[in-house]
Amino acid sequence: MKKTNAARLLDRLNIPYRLGEYAFDEEHLGAEHVAQAVGLPLRQVFKTLVARGDGREVVMACIPGSGELDLKALAALAGFKKVEMVHLKEVQPLTGYIRGGVSPLAAKKSYRLFIDESSLSFPFISVSAGQRGLQIMVAPQDLLRATGAAVGPLVRIQ
Repeated sequence: MKKTNAARLLDRLNIPYRLGEYAFDEEHLGAEHVAQAVGLPLRQVFKTLVARGDGREVVMACIPGSGELDLKALAALAGFKKVEMVHLKEVQPLTGYIRGGVSPLAAKKSYRLFIDESSLSFPFISVSAGQRGLQIMVAPQDLLRATGAAVGPLVRIQ
């Protein structure tokens, strides 16, 4: 199993983690497939989304696979008037990652990261390791330490 930049970053910080490899296909890149493949509840598998606040600053949000990003909540947490998702074609140029492999760790540029508060209720969460088919299982507190992320309510309540 090849180490990604995300895994190397955790190694440099002496943060313990576990890599989980899984089979993927282009048709099933969603968190539901990942959760099933790595054997975790959907709410413990976090997806990383890329957004732009007030039309300028790019930020990343890490939310449970079972949730939908609340753009108003992200804007409030990040101190913006409004937030919009970036267009899919912008994700790779901005982060260095492709859809289905966006990691909250070791993006091409350092963006502010916001993680849903539900992450703190788990001993570990699963996030992309930076490529399709590879997840990092890491304690949420360690992920916060590695990224300097802010925590808050980011998921729209159904």
